[in-house]
Amino acid sequence: SLGRVDVDHAITRKMQLIAEAEQLKPAFMKEVDSHFTEFVNSLVAKSALLDSSSSASLFPASCSEKELHKAKTLRAPPEHGKIFTARRSLLDELFEVSHIRTIYHMFIALLIVFILSTLLVDFIDEGRLVLGFDLLVFVFGKFPVVFCTWLCMFCATVIVPYNLFVWWAQGYCSSSHRVIRSLFYQTAGLGLGPTYIAVSYALPPASRFIVILEQVRLVMKAHSFVRENVPRVLSSVKDKSSTVPIPKISQYLYFLFAPTLIYRDNYPRNPVIRWGYVATKFAQVLGSLFYAYYIFVRLCIPLFRNSSQETFNLRGLVLCIFNSILPVHCWLNAFAEMLRFADRMFYKDWWNSTSYANYYRTWNVVVHDWLYYYAYRDFLWFFGKKFKAAAMLSVFTVSAAVHEYVLSICFGYFYPVLFCLFMCFGMVFNFILNDRRKGPIWNVIMWTSLFLGQGVIICLYSQEWYARQYCPMENPTFLDYIKPRSWSCHMKM
Repeated sequence: SLGRVDVDHAITRKMQLIAEAEQLKPAFMKEVDSHFTEFVNSLVAKSALLDSSSSASLFPASCSEKELHKAKTLRAPPEHGKIFTARRSLLDELFEVSHIRTIYHMFIALLIVFILSTLLVDFIDEGRLVLGFDLLVFVFGKFPVVFCTWLCMFCATVIVPYNLFVWWAQGYCSSSHRVIRSLFYQTAGLGLGPTYIAVSYALPPASRFIVILEQVRLVMKAHSFVRENVPRVLSSVKDKSSTVPIPKISQYLYFLFAPTLIYRDNYPRNPVIRWGYVATKFAQVLGSLFYAYYIFVRLCIPLFRNSSQETFNLRGLVLCIFNSILPVHCWLNAFAEMLRFADRMFYKDWWNSTSYANYYRTWNVVVHDWLYYYAYRDFLWFFGKKFKAAAMLSVFTVSAAVHEYVLSICFGYFYPVLFCLFMCFGMVFNFILNDRRKGPIWNVIMWTSLFLGQGVIICLYSQEWYARQYCPMENPTFLDYIKPRSWSCHMKM
């Protein structure tokens, strides 16, 4: 009897210890992961200091002390910047967990339900299966023009910035001002050309998005290439080196296709290409496209087509916003796999953010890195570290202006809803919902504001689109282009 009691007590104690260990396990693993990450980052940073440029060309002549002083003052102090390491995409790791993979399967099932619903409704209305995709055909129209425009943009981005940089680097002392001016004018030409094509050829919305987003991406790539390599040339001038580091054209070409906006001569690479993985990612991109198609066809277009024929009123706006709250990085992963690009940290766990500051840093790491290193840090270097708030405001302004430029060109009208949300609510939430906010309630508040903001954007831009279709103007003035048509358009059924 006493032995049985001792065994029961031992088993109970063992279960308690196991339960306590399970409770301590997450905190322990988090602590180990934190220290291990710091150790690896420190190791990578130290090894990066030992890297030297492998490609170099002869420096034509030595510069005067005046030129050396000017070179020193024209650039920011040397910084290591972003460190690229081989790491997997966060969602790829999460999808190995069966519970997360089940949620992904639920979204696939929902897409199938959308397809079946559309087919059944069309069969009931038309008496036959309607398999046409009129909306997709329309928005992706004039594809030959899009392809030719992209090809010209890409060739110009390869030829102009690279050759002008090489010309400047090889003759820095004698031709710096002339080459920099030429680079500026050529970049301006690259910026205006695609915009002119998109407007003059009246490209449909999705085709315009392809052209304009590629324009923005290539301009950011060219800026990163120049910004990262100019300090290297100036350092060689300062050190009176007989060689100047100039990247190979193959390195620049790889960077133009790589899923990053930060230039490096070399990136960590995977040993092989998993073509099955590439096919899966492209299939997911195609599935996301059809997901958006069915959401718009079944839920958005019927709502906005009717609401845009009514007089603008607050009640209709509120109902439209709440009806527009719909759930919204396969492309980057696919290209990363084909290029054997090993650093897949394109995003972090933004869905767990309890502050907008953390959300802005994690939801699009590729763009955030560019803004942080070339907008925020360069601003602080130029004006001083005391102006951090002004630097943050400048980053928000640049980001909001570029987003509004893209939407204005692609939709064909100026309606700065996104700009106002970005500069007003985005800035306010960035300071109010900061990194000091912790706890689940702040995550709920952040998600609520994201849903509301998405609803406002979809609602107002869609209303304006249909208002301009229903209420065209024969001889519009400049004010007619910037005045919202949805505020005054009214058509009776």
